[in-house]
Amino acid sequence: MPQSSAPIADRPKLPLLLLLGFTTSTLILIYGARLALFVAPTEATMGNVQRIFYWHVPVDFGALLFPYVNLAGSVWLLTVRNKNQAQAFMADALALAGAELTLLYTSLGLITGMLWARPVWGIWWTWDARLTTFLLLWMLYAAYLILRRFSDSGQVSMQTATLSAVLGIFAAIDVPITFMSIRWWRTQHPAPVLTGEGHLDPSMVPAFLWNLAGWLCWGICLLCLRYLLERRRQRIAEAEALRSIDLPLEVLR
Repeated sequence: MPQSSAPIADRPKLPLLLLLGFTTSTLILIYGARLALFVAPTEATMGNVQRIFYWHVPVDFGALLFPYVNLAGSVWLLTVRNKNQAQAFMADALALAGAELTLLYTSLGLITGMLWARPVWGIWWTWDARLTTFLLLWMLYAAYLILRRFSDSGQVSMQTATLSAVLGIFAAIDVPITFMSIRWWRTQHPAPVLTGEGHLDPSMVPAFLWNLAGWLCWGICLLCLRYLLERRRQRIAEAEALRSIDLPLEVLR
């Protein structure tokens, strides 16, 4: 089990920093929503439904970013699991937080994408290359969390964490495929509006950037919070295990 470098009470400033981060990101999202709804011009072809873009694209950006947090944690775990178990549990907590954020953001991406597709395409879903690879990404990280949820005895063992890390590394392969899908294949999905054939009017850029900053800031804060909660859970489980075999709690420090 991991060794805790300091008691939980030694870190009183972290919740305050997270509270500040969540407050800041919420204010950014509110301002971004104001720009998206009331300041950005109405798109000539799609009308007001195009405003979903200001939330859909930032969420998708996070959905393709947070898998790399899981990947980093997974590689870290596999590197140190036989050398430093304390670091291995830290790596596992980071990987878990990254996977949960990925599942959250891919879920939001699928929902906002379907809300856009219904009025524009006339259907909720099509097996387009971008949509299919994005759905596969959601399924891979759902499988990652299911694997952990149904581990033996309800506690995540190092064996389960190792299997999860292997799955996390495999799942990350789908990220560049999803990103490049609209460049590699003909798809119904719109072309990239920032770096490709698509075009974003300069008057729409501020609303997009504010929402991008807000969703990334909110996601990073949530990632940190989830990591800290998992580390706290690990320390509680560690203390309970030691109490069950009558070892002094000081062993944890």
